[in-house]
Amino acid sequence: MLDMKFVRENPDIVKQNLRNKFQEEKLPLVDEVIELDSRSRAAKQEADSLRAGRNTISKQIGALMGQGKKEEAEELKKQVSANAARLAELEEQENELADKVTKIMMTLPNIIDPSVPIGKDDSENVEVTKYGDPVVPDFEIPYHTEIMERFDGIDLDAAGRVAGNGFYYLMGDIARLHSAVISYARDFMIDRGFTYCVPPFMIRSNVVTGVMSFAEMDAMMYKIEGEDLYLIGTSEHSMIGKFINTIIEEEELPKTLTSYSPCFRKEKGAHGIEERGVYRIHQFEKQEMIVVCKPEDSPMWFDKLWQNTVDLFRSMDIPVRTLECCSGDLADLKVKSYDVEAWSPRQKKYFEVGSCSNLGDAQARRLKIRVNGKDGKYFAHTLNNTVVAPPRMLIAFLENNLNADGSVNIPEVLRPYMGGIEKLVPKK
Repeated sequence: MLDMKFVRENPDIVKQNLRNKFQEEKLPLVDEVIELDSRSRAAKQEADSLRAGRNTISKQIGALMGQGKKEEAEELKKQVSANAARLAELEEQENELADKVTKIMMTLPNIIDPSVPIGKDDSENVEVTKYGDPVVPDFEIPYHTEIMERFDGIDLDAAGRVAGNGFYYLMGDIARLHSAVISYARDFMIDRGFTYCVPPFMIRSNVVTGVMSFAEMDAMMYKIEGEDLYLIGTSEHSMIGKFINTIIEEEELPKTLTSYSPCFRKEKGAHGIEERGVYRIHQFEKQEMIVVCKPEDSPMWFDKLWQNTVDLFRSMDIPVRTLECCSGDLADLKVKSYDVEAWSPRQKKYFEVGSCSNLGDAQARRLKIRVNGKDGKYFAHTLNNTVVAPPRMLIAFLENNLNADGSVNIPEVLRPYMGGIEKLVPKK
């Protein structure tokens, strides 16, 4: 959420940002919210004046009564009653206007970083750098579920009977590989100085609206019926929510956390969902990283976060690239975002396996995450990034480590988590 003072003083910047994000339909909201804010501040000023006057008049009434000037005191009492009625009216007006201002402010997108390329949608995202040589072997790479089925490693039919489409059973070596990747990612981030955390897997509505836009919430979140609770779509939400309504001492920054959690997503309106597989599903597990830092440090942390994911995938012999999200592909709270994409030898193209985002002070402003600095209090900056999210990551892993005989190589870094096994041999 933007600072209302910034919107008031820089309406042209806010409007140009809307144009850059191809949200011209929101342009009238800028003038509307400025006008509502002006009325709100005027009502508050008048109310504050009446509150201050009330104390003064009360003292005058007491003095007049002490002097026996009852009639004059009664006249002042009538004035107090009139002022009280007007004050009640103003307070109601204040609340109503404040609600309208907040509602509009929650829909205005964050100001994007000047370095973000201008584009309408993800087709205009820009490749930044490639890491590793993408290889297409001289043998056919099967579809990922076929690879898993050769190891008796997946059962989609049973999952469909139990929970419906978008769920899965992972079995045997594939399930063990899934857990090995998560464990390795956990230790990888701990070695990079992050504090390991297992967060709550449900969050309240005030945290949901603090960390994401309404559009994202509607498309992603599962609501718990009869409770003010939502299943998390990613652990970054409960991790950032950990700091809601807190004041952090500046010397305690940065807060660097890495978390494990299951994730649950409706995937409402998602396109390109494969009929059979684990590319886009309703339930998966994930290792995440978040940072809460000083504003001047967030660009540096942004670069560190996406590099962590690149380094992790390269340590498992998986070629990747970074892709900068253009203005139209950025969620409303984001200042800047990179996708990390892994190479798929079967599809002969890259696909997304992680997303790194700098949200500036948008989440901190909504959640009231403040920092106590030497020059006063200010809002922190928050960032997040995917370390690894199997089972989607398993698609890239299996395709890039598959041999012609159907076996799968286990990279050296994963072998301690796989009981020392160097290669998986198919059962079929």
